[in-house]
Amino acid sequence: MKHDSSAPLRLAIEVGDPEIADRLAAILADVPGLELVAPGEAADAVVVVAGRDESENGDISLTPRELEVLTLLAEGASNKMIAHRLGISVHTAKFHVRSLLDKLDAVGRTDAVAHAARLGIIVL
Repeated sequence: MKHDSSAPLRLAIEVGDPEIADRLAAILADVPGLELVAPGEAADAVVVVAGRDESENGDISLTPRELEVLTLLAEGASNKMIAHRLGISVHTAKFHVRSLLDKLDAVGRTDAVAHAARLGIIVL
C-alpha cells in the first residue's frame, strides 16, 4: 500500500503506563509530519512500548551478584573475565552463570540474556 508522502504519518502508541504514555505524547505532539492517534484507530504504524511489569518477572528472584554477572554476560564476558571483574574465582563465576541459566530457564548464556531482556530484568 502506497502512502501519500504529503499526509502526516499516523502513529499509535500502546503503552501500559499512563504516565509514560502522556510523556511520550507530549514529546511527539509537535513533531512535524506526525499525527498521534489513539490505539485502535487507523494508523500507519503502531509502536508498542513494553513496560516493566513486576508481575512478569516476579517469580524470578536474582541476587545482586547474579545481576552483576548477568550484566557482564550481556557484555559478552567469559567466566574468566567475570571472575576477574568481580574479584571472585572462576569456579564461583561458573556457579553464578549456572544459577542464572537455571533461574531463567535458559539453554545458554545468550539465551539467558535474551530471556532477561524480554522479562525487563536488564535493558540492552
